[in-house]
Amino acid sequence: MKTAATFSELLQAFFTDRLMGQCGASPLTIANYRDAFCLLIGFAQRSLKKTANKLALQDLDAPFIGRFLDYLERERGNSPRSRNVRLAAIHSFFNYVTLHEPSAAAIAQRVLAMRSKRCEKKPVDFLTQAESEALVAAPNLATWSGRRDRTLLLVALQTGLRVSELIGLRCQDVALETGAHVRCTGKGRKTRCIPLRKDVVTGVREWLKERNGQPDDPVFVNARHHRLSRDGVQYIVTQHAKTAQAKCPSLKTKRVSPHVLRHSAAMNLLRNGVDRSVIALWLGHESMDTTQIYLHSSLELKEKALAKTKPFESQTRRYRPPDQLLTFLQSL
Repeated sequence: MKTAATFSELLQAFFTDRLMGQCGASPLTIANYRDAFCLLIGFAQRSLKKTANKLALQDLDAPFIGRFLDYLERERGNSPRSRNVRLAAIHSFFNYVTLHEPSAAAIAQRVLAMRSKRCEKKPVDFLTQAESEALVAAPNLATWSGRRDRTLLLVALQTGLRVSELIGLRCQDVALETGAHVRCTGKGRKTRCIPLRKDVVTGVREWLKERNGQPDDPVFVNARHHRLSRDGVQYIVTQHAKTAQAKCPSLKTKRVSPHVLRHSAAMNLLRNGVDRSVIALWLGHESMDTTQIYLHSSLELKEKALAKTKPFESQTRRYRPPDQLLTFLQSL
């Protein structure tokens, strides 16, 4: 009789057989799932006083998963959106469990029945034209890092590349002749080309000449000439946003991140009348519905819509209270 697979065996098979073998998941997806289970196992070790190898599927029932999700929000300070990302990874694992370990189907079904938490949907943050120009002007062009940073900010603000796409750019992915563009591979392994403006072409050409890299080398590197990390890009954006505050005080009230630069590129296209379907293709969105968030965030478009409406014809008159009310008030 076949013995039931342990949690350890199932989890390892989930990563190697399902994610890597069957699904061909991207390294980023695997890293996100890995982080979710590292957090879950760490929580289980502290709560249940068991080592990772001793954990059983029965330990990870729905009430326990619920306590883990509460821990993420209350103690780690994760947002409901981050909580839902962790739950999605757990759901994916328990879907695998239902297929390969029928004896644990009841536990798996109860975990799979756990719903994602509703999130507050806020308008996306983005930079205005003046704020973008102040940010691009912030780097010190007298230094090597300043010239790199200015080029990086120019490319990010004009192309709207995700940070993973930005740091993944290779020298051979940039074409600066007729029809200048950059080529990148984004989510879902979809490859797309984004055209470059003349000012961006000039900046990138000068940087690549100074960079003097091989075709397969990254476009943007750190001081040790290694590929920039996500944290490295965040540091660059944060530092120059602080510098730009001197010329553009409105930046003091904004949290500027690499993803905000992506939103800024989309809003710039929208302000200039580019159709939503083109913006979705430009940004590499799976669906046009994702681009809808920019319509909700654009106060300028709403003001233009308001300008097309007519005011109500009824006249506003000052309220005059009756004499009895005035008498009462004056008697107080």
